[in-house]
Amino acid sequence: MTTSNVQTDTAQTETAQTGSAQTGSVQTGNAQTGTMQHWPLLVWKLIDHAAANHGSREIVSLTCEGHQVRTNWIEVQARAKQVAAALRRLGVQPGDRVATLAWNTHRHVESWFGISGMGAVAHTINPRLFEDQIVYIANHAEDHVLFFDLSFLALVEKLAPRLTTIQHYVLLTDRAHMPAQYPLNLRCYEDLIAGEDPATPWTEVPETAPSGLCYTSGTTGHPKGVQYSHRANVLHAYAACMSDVLDVRSATTVFPVVPMYHANSWGVPYAAAASGAKLVMAGPNFDPPTIASLIRQESVTLTLAVPTIWLGMLQHLESTGGDLATLKRVVIGGSAAPRFMIEAFEEKYGVEVCHAWGMTEMTPLGTVGSLSADALMLPRAQQIDLKCKQGRAIFGVELKLVNDEGAELPRNGTAFGRLLVRGPWIVSSYFKGDGGRILDADGWFDTGDVATIDPRGYMQITDRSKDVIKSGGEWISSIEIENLAVGCPGVAEAAVIGVAHRKWDERPLLLIVRKPDSTVSPAEILAFLEGRIAKWWMPDAVEFVDAIPHTATGKIQKSKLREQFAGYRLAQ
Repeated sequence: MTTSNVQTDTAQTETAQTGSAQTGSVQTGNAQTGTMQHWPLLVWKLIDHAAANHGSREIVSLTCEGHQVRTNWIEVQARAKQVAAALRRLGVQPGDRVATLAWNTHRHVESWFGISGMGAVAHTINPRLFEDQIVYIANHAEDHVLFFDLSFLALVEKLAPRLTTIQHYVLLTDRAHMPAQYPLNLRCYEDLIAGEDPATPWTEVPETAPSGLCYTSGTTGHPKGVQYSHRANVLHAYAACMSDVLDVRSATTVFPVVPMYHANSWGVPYAAAASGAKLVMAGPNFDPPTIASLIRQESVTLTLAVPTIWLGMLQHLESTGGDLATLKRVVIGGSAAPRFMIEAFEEKYGVEVCHAWGMTEMTPLGTVGSLSADALMLPRAQQIDLKCKQGRAIFGVELKLVNDEGAELPRNGTAFGRLLVRGPWIVSSYFKGDGGRILDADGWFDTGDVATIDPRGYMQITDRSKDVIKSGGEWISSIEIENLAVGCPGVAEAAVIGVAHRKWDERPLLLIVRKPDSTVSPAEILAFLEGRIAKWWMPDAVEFVDAIPHTATGKIQKSKLREQFAGYRLAQ
């Protein structure tokens, strides 16, 4: 098997900085590098730490077979080593890509650590992508092996003739659940690893070697690959465990509802291993009753997901009169959480809501909305104002705003600008060099977001640069209008796009999905917005739609809405 010859600027720079980091063994310093040991930051050291120091802490998951599995860090580490040994037997070499098409389960975590632990690259594929996109990224990545869940049997069978590099298909199940007939040369996961030595050694690689691969959602053009290094993932895990970030501790029971194919579940399995936390996973289940039940049964204290999950959870709790028992903190990312949702969780259910923001290109965490010391002294309403923002940069991430000419903008909370980032876990180039040079001369990556940063350092995304509404030379935040509109009684979902206007170039059009049985009118929605946004931000029209399209990562697909309403005419 062959590997890509592409090297990123980051990898070359990191190697120069860290010296001859060729193995996982300890190296001594010299006069130029200091006198500390060189201990390479490798992903498999996270799970070794968890097994050695927190071995009995549980990993609980629901499976595609319909039952619950309880294991622990000792068992997961041993089985991950069996995965590593099995991959070597199949001929996988360090640097080869091994794909997963799977939900959050114990087997996915085992295979994930096992892949990177033998020096290969764990490529998590988003099953919600279009079929052509899945084919494109699997072939572009040159995946050699595919681990997949029972849920995707039919999909894999359909796509297999078009997957040109995959040599082995491994079904993440046991012998009892293997299909009686299947056209592919299908391997059973449990059979594959059963005869392997659970004490097999990991593969020593440089800390700058690749360990994971995720592709962007590809809303424009082909998806692009982001290849994470061991070093980046371990540093990111350190950061995630910090109390002002995700606050993952050995006593934490963390439930990542966000799937592992969304930027490694926001790095949570790595952070859980680093801290020895209990890990709870729901497999293919994303419905509020199942999530609420797991939270109560497993005494979950921390959970993470996109806003649509929590909007559904609020509706479930309100209709059933339920509670969230031990849950202390909800981390919300992917898109902005509406103010009414933050207030409902905190005031009705006693659960702290914390925004997080990042990107696939950022491993993914960039900012987290924990309240700073001075923010804790503010009145409650002002604290909620801050919680509605995406948060402060965590150590390891630098932020700045620039205008269209590249000049840096002030952190005054009002200046809108393009958001740029840099840091040790931020992409320096896309996989195989796609997209060409993506950093500026000073190493900054343009996120494509438009944002503000206030004097306390709280950043707020106001739009994607391609979605911002430019009216009379001024910018209007579609996201802020959307988040206010969903707080209106009778509104289930809202989206705002800019439509052409003869005088002002663009004006906002508000698109609404009503809740079942709702009769809320445009006038009532506009009245609800009055006083909550500037008068010149008020939508010029409200239209009702049956559904709002979303990307594979759950974000509103505004390009589709712009196509749908391309000929829309406002009263002018």
